[in-house]
Amino acid sequence: MTAKHRVQIFDTTLRDGEQAPGINLNREEKLQLALQLAKMKVDVIEAGFPAASPGDFEAVKLVADRVKGPVIAALARTRHEDIEAAASAVRGAEKPRIHTFIATSPVHMEHKLKMTRDQVLEEVRRAVAYARTFVDDVEFSAEDASRSDPEFLAEVFRTAADNGASTLNIPDTVGYAVPEEFGAFVRGIIDATGRPGITWSVHCHNDLGMAVANSMAAVRAGASQVECTMNGIGERAGNASLEETVMALRTRSDSYGCETGIDTTRLFSMSSQVSRMTGFPVPPNKAVVGANAFAHEAGIHQHGVLCNKATYEIMSPEDVGAPGSRLVLGKHSGKHAFRQRIEEMGLFLSDEKLSEAMTLFKELCDRKEIVTAEDLEAMINTEILAAAESRRIVLRSFLVQVGKGHGTATVTLEDDGREATDAATGNGPVDAAYRAIRRIVGMEPELETYTINSVTEASDAIGEARVTLSFEGLRVTGRGASTDVIEASIKAYIDGINRLLQKAAVKGVRLYGKNVG
Repeated sequence: MTAKHRVQIFDTTLRDGEQAPGINLNREEKLQLALQLAKMKVDVIEAGFPAASPGDFEAVKLVADRVKGPVIAALARTRHEDIEAAASAVRGAEKPRIHTFIATSPVHMEHKLKMTRDQVLEEVRRAVAYARTFVDDVEFSAEDASRSDPEFLAEVFRTAADNGASTLNIPDTVGYAVPEEFGAFVRGIIDATGRPGITWSVHCHNDLGMAVANSMAAVRAGASQVECTMNGIGERAGNASLEETVMALRTRSDSYGCETGIDTTRLFSMSSQVSRMTGFPVPPNKAVVGANAFAHEAGIHQHGVLCNKATYEIMSPEDVGAPGSRLVLGKHSGKHAFRQRIEEMGLFLSDEKLSEAMTLFKELCDRKEIVTAEDLEAMINTEILAAAESRRIVLRSFLVQVGKGHGTATVTLEDDGREATDAATGNGPVDAAYRAIRRIVGMEPELETYTINSVTEASDAIGEARVTLSFEGLRVTGRGASTDVIEASIKAYIDGINRLLQKAAVKGVRLYGKNVG
């Protein structure tokens, strides 16, 4: 039997995925995701862009210092200061990588870089050689490669390889490619570059809905690394979806002759964790990890599945770790069993955070008849992980009254040990509470979106609220969860305020009434 070709999975959820508007992960959230990605056995974790901000630098450094197994990569432009920041951030990694890039398409070189071809080639030479002075593993990407001149692109890649890059990446940065053309393009670039021993990679965006298809075409053409994100999150329409890419290679290994090292049974929990931490819900019809991926409603389908699941399922829920039944926990559960269940959910908590989670769980047991894994995961994400470093303002109490067509709310908040209370009226209890919070904190962020969803179907289900706030050019997503939907809504708004304050501190923005610079 012919041995299968190994395709490396390069996960950029923490870098390109986080660049999606409205996503801002703190260090603890990034670490949790990175730990789970490592458990899932991805080959490379791109932890961030250290030169982008002090917060991103610290997040990359934390991941590099704490996560073992995968290569930990940091992104850098070809500027020396970017490369130095990346090198410093990944210094503690078991397997550090610097990933440097520059655009090579005519439109980018002329209008964005304002550089000639010779200048770009010199920039590539200098950057890759400089990165190699810090690490042995350097990846080079030609931004907007799919719209670049093939002859020039091959010259760029030869220059990068000759100066020490061991991985060369061909990005379809704006999702312009189509599979048949892209496969031929990748094969042509590999042949024209003529550097044996190089790892060829692709990084496809989904602007035309073909990111996974283009990645698969590239694998068939000789690429041995695919750059992707969980749930396909990322800039604009997103990136190639990791779970779709991995399961396509596994399910159709007869066609591609490839395999990955991914533990696919962790895909479902990883998808759920990314969704909760980013505030980006997974569509029910999402391939592989959507709620309907293994659901059958049509009578003909149901009959077929009852006879043999293979009639309508090309992979099983167990293959991707989709739950066959709900996890039920009780107030008499012990700490050891509780920790085991938490880890089965894909969460890795310190003893201190585990104790906090246990306390939350016990409180929840007193408010709900049955506590499910979904309930617990929602509470841990909103009350512990999301607040790990951004909780400056804390809700102490609230009181709402509702009348016909209006509501009043009295809210008490704590900020650095000082409590403040205010009241307001609105067109409902949530609107009134938000007005009171704005009066207390002295700022007026714009509420762009507000949603609340039930985590489970029961009448005492936890409500998970999400808000998108924008202020002074900053945009964040806040989350809150509670069996009381008004409390969940208030917590989400306060979480958003805290994230604005944290993000403003990083960017040096001064908010009304708060010197956070």
